[in-house]
Amino acid sequence: MDRTVWGFLARGLLAWCGLLFVGGAQAHSSGNSYLTFSVRGDTPVLRVDVSIRDLDFVFDLDADRNGEVTWGETAARQADLLAWVQAGVQVTVADTVCTLTAQDPMASQHGDGVYFSTEWAVQCPGASTQPPPGLALRYGLMFEQDNLHRGLLKVDLPNEQNSAILSPEQPGAPLVQGSTRLWDIFQRYVVEGVWHIWIGIDHILFLLSLLVLAPLASARRSVLAWQPVDRFGLAFTDVLSVVTAFTVAHSITLGLSVMKWVDPPADLVEPVIALSVVLAALNNLLGWFSLKRWRLAFVFGLIHGFGFANVLLDLGLPTQALAVALGGFNVGVELGQLAIVVAFLSVAWWLRHTAFYRWVVVVGGSLAIAVTGAVWTWERLGL
Repeated sequence: MDRTVWGFLARGLLAWCGLLFVGGAQAHSSGNSYLTFSVRGDTPVLRVDVSIRDLDFVFDLDADRNGEVTWGETAARQADLLAWVQAGVQVTVADTVCTLTAQDPMASQHGDGVYFSTEWAVQCPGASTQPPPGLALRYGLMFEQDNLHRGLLKVDLPNEQNSAILSPEQPGAPLVQGSTRLWDIFQRYVVEGVWHIWIGIDHILFLLSLLVLAPLASARRSVLAWQPVDRFGLAFTDVLSVVTAFTVAHSITLGLSVMKWVDPPADLVEPVIALSVVLAALNNLLGWFSLKRWRLAFVFGLIHGFGFANVLLDLGLPTQALAVALGGFNVGVELGQLAIVVAFLSVAWWLRHTAFYRWVVVVGGSLAIAVTGAVWTWERLGL
């Protein structure tokens, strides 16, 4: 029986590794583009940053087929890329399309890699040099290829700071005269917080790794011999301690990073987040010798908070309502996290008596998550 189960787990793990290493070159994970609308001198300017990874997915930029897309390969398709961006981004006023004039493209760096960045001078018919009332943006890049893709819009005008998430369901947003009511700002950032935790697969896998043993009672033996807890309150207390530690920790560093009091480089934060996924998953296999999971949640939650901050800062925060936006984003992260916890705990509680839960969910799941985190760590270190 044991040999059969181990064989099943080994084959499953090999298949998982194959998907990661072999299919990774062709697979495409959802990402974001960044749009910033501002005024430079007397000229309204729209900046659009699109990930080279996304562009490669659409245009197959890797000309020499070495598995890496260089800036030279990207620049060689400059005309095609500019035409594609211009076709997918539209600025209008009163249903009249404004003219977008491209400046020279450039490379820029975000937390998840290199981006193709273009700036477009915006000229609207019959308007002065300043952004006219009713000016709006419509965004459609990548939606046909990836319906989970999002455009993160930041409006940075002298008298107005605003932001929005653009999606296939809501591809448009106003560029001026956006609502400045505190409640509207709070609601908008709650939605953004929920969305970020739901698409942040590294955060989700880290959290699930810390929760997978909650329905089992620890004992001085292999984790496979741990018995299911007989009272839901015990599992709930375990989950509560982990979630509270993670929440407190990432809230601390999220606030510190947004206030610019602590600003570690993304090149350091992202690999450590991936490494935290590996360690949390492997910790599940150590049985009695495993570390207290709430402690792992707190220590690495501090690092995950910097990851949340990188996205929030890229999106942009309204300087006149910084506390409200930060609070809304944090509430959104917690709501999204709560939905994941409730869904997982419901299934885990139902399966806790079964060998399937111990062998496949705890052992197999932890091994698969550890392999995934190791691949992410390798990639984020640029190896």
